Amino acid sequence: MVELCRTVRFCVNPAGDDAPGVNRYAGSPPMRGLGRHYELEVACVGSPDAESGYLLNVKDFDAAVRSAAVPIITRACRERPETDPGALLPAIVDALRGALPVPMTRVHWRLTPYHGVEMHADDTRTVLVRQRFELAASHRLHVASWSDERNRQCFGKCNSPHGHGHNYIVEPCVAMPPPQGGIAVLDLASLERLVVRTIVDRFDHKHLNLDTPEFNERTGVIPSVENIARVFHGLLEGALREAAPAASLRSVTVWESDRTSATFPA
Repeated sequence: MVELCRTVRFCVNPAGDDAPGVNRYAGSPPMRGLGRHYELEVACVGSPDAESGYLLNVKDFDAAVRSAAVPIITRACRERPETDPGALLPAIVDALRGALPVPMTRVHWRLTPYHGVEMHADDTRTVLVRQRFELAASHRLHVASWSDERNRQCFGKCNSPHGHGHNYIVEPCVAMPPPQGGIAVLDLASLERLVVRTIVDRFDHKHLNLDTPEFNERTGVIPSVENIARVFHGLLEGALREAAPAASLRSVTVWESDRTSATFPA
């Protein structure tokens, strides 16, 4: 069995100009006027054809997504622009199931480069909402019970006595039921305020070892990206449960660079 993912980019234009473009990498239909640009990442699973090696020809993949899913989004943008995106996911999943010749496992709708909603085919009662946040902080990786030499060997430059900084990217993944009547149990603005209050305001522009009890040498844990993801999850999980009991925190991913990230729980 293999999972095949395909991303389809498209624009919803206010004038209703749906003529296809020639640069499908950038999006088809292309942007005309003040349109909306979206991406749909769709995953399928199955056994590749023994002769062609294909699970599904990407031309057929694209055609199915564009004929089944894109019209649902386009129609809602033009007729009901106030609709919460998560409310459309059950219909999108159902349409893709009927259009794709192999089992569809999930769809991820990227509404912006930093915000998206996702649904798995085996759980259409749950919408996964992702949103990214930035915070800047410094830290030092150092184990007090180790010798200075062992710390230098393990952590290298990250053991600098004065610490070093990162522009961290934090992405919580929140699970909630599909919006009823177009209303989500936790809208994006409320989620943003919650994360900013619980995580960003608390850790932004701080020296994690010196300014926060969670990562203090005496009271906390070493501020590796793995531990940062776990601590952020613990703080946000309780705050989310109190703010929106019908929602739950699925995971928190923290990037310390564009090459290194940690997700808790895995």
